[in-house]
Amino acid sequence: MMKYNWLTVNATRVVMVAAVVLLMQGCGFLKSKFGGKGGKGGEVGVTNGEITATGRKGWKQPTPYGMVLIPSGSFIMGQADEDVAATQINMNRQVTISSFYMDDAEISNHEYRQYVNALLADSVSTLGEEEIMAKFYPDTTVWKNDFTYHNGDPMLEHYYAHPAFDTYPVVGVSWIAAKHFCKWRTNTLDDFRNKEGGYRSFGFRLPSEAEWEWAARGGKSGAKYPWGNPYVANGKGCYLANFKPQRGNFDADGYPYTAPANAYSANDYGLYNMAGNVAEWCRDAYADNTNAIVWDMNPDNQNADEPRKVVRGGSWKDIAYYLETGTRYYEYEDQKRSYIGFRCVMDNLEGRTASARGGKVGGSSKSKSSKKSAKKV
Repeated sequence: MMKYNWLTVNATRVVMVAAVVLLMQGCGFLKSKFGGKGGKGGEVGVTNGEITATGRKGWKQPTPYGMVLIPSGSFIMGQADEDVAATQINMNRQVTISSFYMDDAEISNHEYRQYVNALLADSVSTLGEEEIMAKFYPDTTVWKNDFTYHNGDPMLEHYYAHPAFDTYPVVGVSWIAAKHFCKWRTNTLDDFRNKEGGYRSFGFRLPSEAEWEWAARGGKSGAKYPWGNPYVANGKGCYLANFKPQRGNFDADGYPYTAPANAYSANDYGLYNMAGNVAEWCRDAYADNTNAIVWDMNPDNQNADEPRKVVRGGSWKDIAYYLETGTRYYEYEDQKRSYIGFRCVMDNLEGRTASARGGKVGGSSKSKSSKKSAKKV
């Protein structure tokens, strides 16, 4: 008798729920969810005179090749150590950064060569070969011009041209050329997606100064360097970046000039050489009063009238101070240096609120798509 009553009660509940669902469908309450008659609402958008549109099919944002996912988050931007001289241009403030993708290493010579070759093959008629070589081809003379009484001839002749340096970061590239590279890279990807019937990408670009610093810290709040605090060498005495150690022993870190783009260990987001090797162009125009003129949500100072552009990260020829995550300085947008390169980012609009609270987002993404493999020194 007890079993019979239980079955009867549950059967009655099922019938009642079904009746309610049918009633709601008859009144039009569920058409938008289930697509209406014929199940075409999600594709057509309007069914039986009612808006039944859901998300368009076929969209997903894959991790771009060679990039890692940087989570969103909030951090104290600015100097991570006492710096009296720069206090007025690098004051601490809390900012929030949305999720984005970033190249796990600096753009290499051979990667940049694809861009130059494409310009010479496709754009001579519009840009002219002279302009391409003057504005976008790497200036190899920087290896001599940047340093007085320096034997830069071997680097001038071989650094960009020889296969031995294919995986080394490209240098001698201005901010203008780096920005144009991002545009070409975007067009190349979008042309392919268009042929495949896919959606356009969100586009490659240079990172903002705030994005760069957030990524360089690798989730380590208040970190002086991308690997943490407070030293530039590990417990075995091995240097953790390519810079100017001691009083000028350039060879002590393993490389007298630049190192491969994937040398040393990555930070906790899977990014290589966010300190040292080559400094990196950022999108922002430089201003001493940046804190006063940018917002604290995705700060980005795009001022076309200011020729000074932010440079971050320090390089192979710099002392340790310039390797600090909070150190900021600048170079003029049309200048080309033997110690400045760049890397690209792409907005992550699909995960605009993505967070690393559940784990290392950058690290997990990198393992699937990175074009670099770690080389530790």
